[in-house]
Amino acid sequence: MTIELLSFGIIAGFIGGFFGVGGGMVLIPLLLFIGIDMKSAIAISIMQMVFTSLFGTFLNYKKNKQFLSSGILLGLGGFSGGILSGYIVSSISGFSLQLLFLFIVGFAIYRVALTKVIESSSNKTHNKYLLLVIGFFIGLIAMSIGVGGSVMLTPILVSFMFYSLKDASSMGLFFVVFSSIAGFISLSLHGHMLYNEGFIVGTASLIGVYFGIKLKNFINIKSYKNYILVLYCVIFISVLYKLFTSNF
Repeated sequence: MTIELLSFGIIAGFIGGFFGVGGGMVLIPLLLFIGIDMKSAIAISIMQMVFTSLFGTFLNYKKNKQFLSSGILLGLGGFSGGILSGYIVSSISGFSLQLLFLFIVGFAIYRVALTKVIESSSNKTHNKYLLLVIGFFIGLIAMSIGVGGSVMLTPILVSFMFYSLKDASSMGLFFVVFSSIAGFISLSLHGHMLYNEGFIVGTASLIGVYFGIKLKNFINIKSYKNYILVLYCVIFISVLYKLFTSNF
């Protein structure tokens, strides 16, 4: 299984770097398809996201430093919510977590599809309390289903707070730093973390992150939106298929 985990790590890292997500949206379906249960997949995904988000944020920071001020507020909220995720994972069934995962991806598809493409973030809102609240609830939900939170955060930042897609993706990956570390701590304390598998996937993801961010900087914003929609739709269909074949 080591070869599969290394391959999945590179794929998840590339997706995470390119789309500004933690990579869990891709990694969890891949892990489910090779027979890993939902709660174990969540644990591996969260540990991988720590690697992906830290390295990806460093690369984004070298390109654009402006996203940090708002990103910190979101991140602090995300950390507060993520630290409680272990309680949810401990008390909710794997089937219910998969349903929640599908709902979140479906919401993201809907919001991104309605989003108008803008090139800059000059009109963005700076309500620090709202950013903290948004970060808290996204961190709580996202870490409970093994994703970084960008799948929810990016549509909100673009649709309601007037960030460009690329700026929102950079903030989303920075947000994942806080939420994934909190989730890692919480799941570790509750005995759910798989350290060996998570480390294998996480280290491999660094390769993918590097090339994903490099490619993102060359893509125009309209094409970028279409790529995001394609990704979300593929993930939604794959998890829905796995859910029905495993439980019905």
